[in-house]
Amino acid sequence: MFKHDKKLLREVKVEGPNPQYAALLQEQLGGANGELKAALQYLSQSFRIKDPAIRDLFLDIGSEELSHMEMVAQTISLLNGHDLNVENVSLGEIQNQVLTGLAPDLVNASGAPFTADYVNVTGDLAADLLSNIAAEQRAKVVYEYLYRQIDDKYVRETIDFLLNREEAHNAMFREAFNRISDTGSNRDFGVTSDSKLYFDLSSPDRHFESPNPVPPSFDDPNQPTDPNQMN
Repeated sequence: MFKHDKKLLREVKVEGPNPQYAALLQEQLGGANGELKAALQYLSQSFRIKDPAIRDLFLDIGSEELSHMEMVAQTISLLNGHDLNVENVSLGEIQNQVLTGLAPDLVNASGAPFTADYVNVTGDLAADLLSNIAAEQRAKVVYEYLYRQIDDKYVRETIDFLLNREEAHNAMFREAFNRISDTGSNRDFGVTSDSKLYFDLSSPDRHFESPNPVPPSFDDPNQPTDPNQMN
């Protein structure tokens, strides 16, 4: 069950309209690494998770991503301004000026519509967690690119908050991955002689030795190991 709280997760403001930047920010609304993708991916993955703690983690983060989507959409709306203006058509998303009445649309920065193809679900917890860790890292990179291209202090504050939340989610997914090191695809296929081969196809230079696979871990020796401290 979802409940909508009218209060945003964090207040968003802008110094003034900026339709061009609103078009860029669309990437985090309807793009391949955006907030809608993250929300749908984590919620969809949760349906087959048997571990109640990890299932709740996916549901909690997925729900928060919907809150992030709300923040991004509200920021885009503010950046688009309040008046339809033909002079803005060349600056922002054309759809927003002549189709959606300045309302944020579920498209990316190039105007391509959101697609469920962005959502990765395998049913294997290890694979899904690794996919989510990568998704959070990619989203963080996009936000970093966006941060560098705006001087609006309020928009920067919003992006800084979202960047830090991506990092928090990344850390929580890594902790969850450490909990399931002997399950799913991490258990089904062991280390064999084939997994220890390195094909040197870039001769004459060789930069890596033959691999020696070990169970993957994101453990930080400087962090507490008590699983109850995951936050």
